[in-house]
Amino acid sequence: MRDEILSRGVTRRAVLGGMAGVAALSLAGRAAAAAGGEAPALAELVKGGKLPPLADRLPKKPMVVTPFEKVGTYGGTLRRGLRGSSDHNGILRMVGNQSLVRWNMEFTKVLPNLAERWEVNDDASQFTFHLIEGARWSDGHPFTADDIVFAIEDCVKNSELYSATPAQLSVAGKAVNVEKIDDFTVKFTFAAANALYLENLATPLGQHPTLFPKHYCSQFLPKYNSNIAEDVKKAGVSSWPELFRARCGDIEIPSRWGNPDKPTLDPWVIKEPYSGGATRVVMTRNPYFWQVDTEGNQLPYIDELNFSISQDVESLMLNVISGKIDIQERHISVLANKPTLSQNMKKGDYRLLTLVPSTSQQCQIYFNMTHKDPAMRKMFVDKSVRQALSLGINRQEVIDIVYFGQSQGYQAGPRPEHPWYHEKLARQFTEYDPDKAGALLDKAGYDKKDANGFRLRPDGQKVFFAVDVIPTLYPDLVDALELVKAHWAQIGVDMKVNTIERALYYTRGDDNAHDAQVWPGPGGLDPMLDPRDFFAFHPQGSRYAIPWALWYTSNGKKGEEPPESQKKRMKLFDDARSTADLDKRGAVMKQIFDIAADEFETVGLCLAVGGFGIIRNNLRNVPEKEPDSWSWPNPGPALPQQFTFTS
Repeated sequence: MRDEILSRGVTRRAVLGGMAGVAALSLAGRAAAAAGGEAPALAELVKGGKLPPLADRLPKKPMVVTPFEKVGTYGGTLRRGLRGSSDHNGILRMVGNQSLVRWNMEFTKVLPNLAERWEVNDDASQFTFHLIEGARWSDGHPFTADDIVFAIEDCVKNSELYSATPAQLSVAGKAVNVEKIDDFTVKFTFAAANALYLENLATPLGQHPTLFPKHYCSQFLPKYNSNIAEDVKKAGVSSWPELFRARCGDIEIPSRWGNPDKPTLDPWVIKEPYSGGATRVVMTRNPYFWQVDTEGNQLPYIDELNFSISQDVESLMLNVISGKIDIQERHISVLANKPTLSQNMKKGDYRLLTLVPSTSQQCQIYFNMTHKDPAMRKMFVDKSVRQALSLGINRQEVIDIVYFGQSQGYQAGPRPEHPWYHEKLARQFTEYDPDKAGALLDKAGYDKKDANGFRLRPDGQKVFFAVDVIPTLYPDLVDALELVKAHWAQIGVDMKVNTIERALYYTRGDDNAHDAQVWPGPGGLDPMLDPRDFFAFHPQGSRYAIPWALWYTSNGKKGEEPPESQKKRMKLFDDARSTADLDKRGAVMKQIFDIAADEFETVGLCLAVGGFGIIRNNLRNVPEKEPDSWSWPNPGPALPQQFTFTS
């Protein structure tokens, strides 16, 4: 995807070299205002006096998007599928990409978005954003610096709404300070260097600055509403934070898409909400959307989005094959589905979408090294036990049976094509050697066995643990673990594949009540954005030691103090993300990889396998190859607002 706004650099000096992009924006903005193209339905509303003219709805210098293939035509309903009542991020990935900045198509550079440019001071502790002047919320109210200050200072930093400031907005245990310079300039000041802030701001978790319109959401805060207690009572909820969440949502909760009254900056706005019992979610075009194409036509081209809600993947697949879905990769991107989808391309009138994984690992196994049971903790903390379990996995069998031979044994770390690839971290203990695995377990004190051949712990209990997995989200991991279960039985270790729903999975992890859990290992193409497998970085992600991660993110106030090896990596990572110099970052990250390789805390199965999806043949301006990542929330950064239908 190309656009008329050129990316600025991450330092003040780099900004000075990007002024050509500003000039291009100014010219394009004037051209857009003069051209005045808009959807026919909106033109009718203008004609009837029910909507202001286009020139009064667009910014002075709207963001100009160059369509991927061609200038589109207005009209149509784009159909996409959700699964069940907790698939809200399926909407976010399609619509919620309206942050201050965004990713380019290649997932290599941060581009302007609602901030048309920015400056960063020399030590990367201060970011000054210049907003697109004249952008409006979907109800026509101006979007200004006041909204950003409100969102952070009044909402995100409110301890009754957030138990802790989100990691993206906190450095050295201190929350960012956000101040208004003028109506369209806002300054973010961190307590220390935060050189990765622009990259984090481009991810879904960076959306807070543009999420809460002050003129609407302030009514749900006691600071601005002296009658809030009465409003809470009328709404039938227990507290004002509950009312705020219900009306204004948050980045990753269903209620973000459940209130048609809440103004947004998205290309489409809620018409039929995501609520309990709903069979679909419908969104209609935002008449105040702040982007135009190269001929000055206001985006989006497509009139409506229709998210049908299927209760299982089989129903979703049937909708795809029968031509009832226009674009889909979520939930159907399972290798077992690819032959079926390939064979039905003509019937469904679609083409295939190729997804390039940003993840490192298809299936990472996280043994709980902070287990509440001392005997289980002792076993999982023993590195030789983890090495033995790794050597006891026949990875080639897993790859051949579950992944159709389309992978290779892998532990963790950047993918082979990444410049920071680390051979030891990626490849150690990936060979299948059950004899060596058994010898390691014998030496570790698990040499005695019961009548069934399963090993016994020193306390006489059988070596047994459960591995939590979410079958509705990652069915391939269930199949892989069933094979691993058989492999481990051969070395005398009994394991249960514990299939549970996503909510329970998180609850068990958050309560430190799990033995082990699995998840696709991140950090393949974005090792600094999600380093959870290199040290205990994320309280929900580093599932081998969540209390250590809580200690890190709370600056020692919560959780459990980790060992020195972990603390050293935490300090190194803080150093790495305090510099904008990529070479220096790489050198520090190598030190982290070296230590992580020596500690060998997680066990991986195989390199992440590329995914796929479908695109209906009459849907155009859609890139047919794109990154697949939560940090690059596909297909959002491909700008669905410029997708268009052909007749």
